[in-house]
Amino acid sequence: MPPALVWVLRRLVLAPAVITLTVLLWTTLPVTALVTGVASAFVPGWLRPVRLLWVVVLQLTLESVLLVLALVLWIASGFGLFLRRPFFERLHYALVRWYLVVFFREARRVLRLKIETVGPAPDAFPGHPLLVFCRHAGIGDSFSIMYALMHWYGREPRIVLKEMLAWDPTLGIYLNRLPSSFVGRGRAGGSGGRNLEAEIGALARGLDDNDAFVIFPEGGNFTAGRRTRAIDRLRNLGRQDMVDRAEELTNVLPPQPGGVLAALDAAPDADVLLVAHTGLDHFGTLRDVWRELPMDKRLLMGWWRIPRADIPATREERIVWLYEWWEVIDTWVDEHRPVDLPRTAVFARR
Repeated sequence: MPPALVWVLRRLVLAPAVITLTVLLWTTLPVTALVTGVASAFVPGWLRPVRLLWVVVLQLTLESVLLVLALVLWIASGFGLFLRRPFFERLHYALVRWYLVVFFREARRVLRLKIETVGPAPDAFPGHPLLVFCRHAGIGDSFSIMYALMHWYGREPRIVLKEMLAWDPTLGIYLNRLPSSFVGRGRAGGSGGRNLEAEIGALARGLDDNDAFVIFPEGGNFTAGRRTRAIDRLRNLGRQDMVDRAEELTNVLPPQPGGVLAALDAAPDADVLLVAHTGLDHFGTLRDVWRELPMDKRLLMGWWRIPRADIPATREERIVWLYEWWEVIDTWVDEHRPVDLPRTAVFARR
């Protein structure tokens, strides 16, 4: 779809629709709360319909507030003329951080989630740019990584995301105003792949001391079908050495090295932070959330900092290095399966 049409649909159709739906939910909340409260008596799980209703209302309310503030910032910046200036960039980062903090604090209370870090974390080495290579395990886990980087460690992420996420009006508007890249299907290979690597390299260039370039080398959530297709692609490329390694991975997809290599070349002074996480792997839709409520889950994050001096110099060595680390992450996921919390759990990290 032409970018201009996407711009029109996101700002003139989807954004007003989100705000309208939010207003409708709030005006009918006494009725819907009563209905869901009655329905809770006939549905397994403590107040499951009420909990889900509140999460939806909270999410839409936060998005609506951000959409209104996005319009205010656009006007204040001279109708977009100065929108890319550092002052307005910091304001956008601050609003995204506020959104994540409010949503996660309330969602953890309502859904009973506990987020814990296993191993070293970015606050052990502030004041240094980072390249963050993450396991891809669903939008819930991905957002928790952004929450940790921005709220716990004061980082300003530059992120590579799937193009379809740009259809979320709030996410699309804010990330198009911040350093980010939306990757469409089919851009990872052929001539489009080379263009994508150049785009990623440009995004990773010029990181300052509180920046974190974030990319998900797997390119998508783990499924058996994606794993098979990824291994077949490696086999078609004649990379039997990588096929043998990929076939040993049971929890993660074989990483696609193009974006990682481009980022390493573009940010030669940045250390690497590898991130694994588990706990919300299978939450991709509201149906998944509904099925698990109350969740009572513990979400674990594993962090490994790799000093720049320990990263190989040549392209082929870096590909092998990346696969070796993805084997470590695969084993880590096996060893840190989601754990149900006791009913009296006390939540960490406010």
